[in-house]
Amino acid sequence: MKLPIKIMRGGFLAAVAAFTLAGAAVAEYPERPVTLIVPWGAGGGTDATGRIIGNLLQEELGQPVNVVNRTGGSGVVGHSAIATAEPDGYTIGVVTVEIGMMHWAGLTDLTWEDYTPIALYNSDASGVNVRANSEWNTLEDVFAAVAANPGAHKGSGAGQGSIWHLALAGMLSGQGLAPNSVPWVPSKGGAPALQELVAGGVDIVTSSVVEASGLISAGRVKTLGVMSSQRLAAFPDVPTLVEANGPDWQMSAWRGIAGPAGLPDDVATKLSSAMEKVYNSVEFIDAMNDRGFGLNYLPSAKFSEWMQQSDAAMGIVMNAVGLAK
Repeated sequence: MKLPIKIMRGGFLAAVAAFTLAGAAVAEYPERPVTLIVPWGAGGGTDATGRIIGNLLQEELGQPVNVVNRTGGSGVVGHSAIATAEPDGYTIGVVTVEIGMMHWAGLTDLTWEDYTPIALYNSDASGVNVRANSEWNTLEDVFAAVAANPGAHKGSGAGQGSIWHLALAGMLSGQGLAPNSVPWVPSKGGAPALQELVAGGVDIVTSSVVEASGLISAGRVKTLGVMSSQRLAAFPDVPTLVEANGPDWQMSAWRGIAGPAGLPDDVATKLSSAMEKVYNSVEFIDAMNDRGFGLNYLPSAKFSEWMQQSDAAMGIVMNAVGLAK
């Protein structure tokens, strides 16, 4: 017996609807391009590492990963864009050490708790950079000049209250000099600060040595010391502060991937797994080593602990040197 056409059509549409719903239920993240926010300017270390990760991450996720620079507010603008994004995994970003500093400086209410940590991938010690034609050839020269003329020489590296600002203030304080004896000129990151150094607008830039490596190779910048317990493998000729008769002061920047707080567990797991594969890939290791970036990996849970500990430590140091509000 033939069924009425109306009934057949209804049954067919119901079957199509059921199939569509079933397909939607099993669809896996990501189904469309992912945005990776970099909270610092193009050309700097965070931008460089973010673009390396973006290229490799899209291979693991099977979708384009679009890197977007969101600068301003000493890192607040970009970090806010990550934290306030829809927690669906389609907007993630590079979070940096500044997230444990900005709220101590009174720049934002954001803390590590506003993020879903995915993985730490890098940490780099600060270097003390000056122009290649500077009369200063050692850190002792720098300290002597600052002591003789407090306020006469300007420093830069990133925004007010940033990691590189703290690096300079802490070094000066450790040397027995006033933390503000080298006035700080805010910039949007290491790259523009180094360009300002070369142009003569500032006299000292504290930033990772790798950020200065291009200008060092070009003979326009020299690094007088590194704020680490030991010399950097990629820059073996640069002494530590202690070796250069400076204070026993260490300061490093770190970078990791995170999303806004509240990412679904399956999305966070997918991203964490993808980042682990990226980090362990030959392409990533070679790219980081070629550029002199320090490799340091922590998975989600341990990265969360790292962020919490970094936040507490920065609060202590920033209060000690007068940068906390």
